[in-house]
Amino acid sequence: MPASAPDPRPGAAAPLALRLLRPLLLPALLGLPLLLLVTMWWWDKEIPVYDSVAATNAAAEVRGERVVVGTLTTDALIQVVEHLLDKRGGYLSNDLLPPGSLMDNIPSWEFGALVQSRDLARSLRNGFSRSLTQSVEDSDLSEAEPQLSVTNDSWLFPSSERAYAEAVDTLKRYRSRLQDADTQDAQFYARADNLADYLGAVETRLGSLSQRLSASVGQVRVNTDLGRDASAEQNLPLEPETEVQTPWLEIDDVFYEARGAAFALTLFLHAIEHDFAAVLDDKNARVNLQQVIRELEEAQAPLGSPVVLNGSSFGLFANHSLVLANYLSRANATIIELRALLERG
Repeated sequence: MPASAPDPRPGAAAPLALRLLRPLLLPALLGLPLLLLVTMWWWDKEIPVYDSVAATNAAAEVRGERVVVGTLTTDALIQVVEHLLDKRGGYLSNDLLPPGSLMDNIPSWEFGALVQSRDLARSLRNGFSRSLTQSVEDSDLSEAEPQLSVTNDSWLFPSSERAYAEAVDTLKRYRSRLQDADTQDAQFYARADNLADYLGAVETRLGSLSQRLSASVGQVRVNTDLGRDASAEQNLPLEPETEVQTPWLEIDDVFYEARGAAFALTLFLHAIEHDFAAVLDDKNARVNLQQVIRELEEAQAPLGSPVVLNGSSFGLFANHSLVLANYLSRANATIIELRALLERG
């Protein structure tokens, strides 16, 4: 057999292939984790607060559409859901593969914004779009609300992204009908009672988030569940005092969930300030809503630390959860005052 002829034995070429691939093996093993880390860093980005009202007006001008009462609130909801789907990395909460499956901060942020979006969609369906409790609900809003209620980590039948994208399309149909002066089959009623009902849902959400944030360092809480009503009862008796503390591994998740909720609420309340301008001015309540928005904007200041710190209440290190809880608690207290103004005759 000539010296240059290939060796016909099985596997004879394997050592040569290994020698050729060996220099590439180490860079590949090191490069893949590095690529994942860089991608995670790039995707780990919250959306900064912006003027959703200006964005709506500019887009409506491009489309040649009117901006009527309800347009801004509806479009703010559309914008938030679109951000969940179109931001860096897309929607991450239902990712099964790295790097999305390794991340928890932005998925928690998504969940906070999603919960607020669901609440507004429910209020649109049950309150803002109906004149009376006996009136027929809007056909598009009756579809959008359950579409947004699809679980946030569903990846099939249907996937979360598909359901939320369908909700965006449905909300856009409602927005178009709302602005169409010829059909008049879509309505948005900017009334004080509708707004008070929606703010009641916001109040409970912010109250829960502020309590969970405050529990980052552990607290002993007095049981006030029955509100000192002597005749009130509950199914299971609780201790007069209980100690609550957010698990250490969930502290950053609660923090980013609250930041996502604050982002969505800021856009929604900016729009509501314009859609309900007459009501707010009549009740002398505009300044209260503006204060709520201010607190929510401050709650989204850039985080100056690579991690969410969990120092003790008056310790050497910061406790970012307590700082955020302070902003949300003040916003919640102002919402309580705002609702009281709206409910007065």
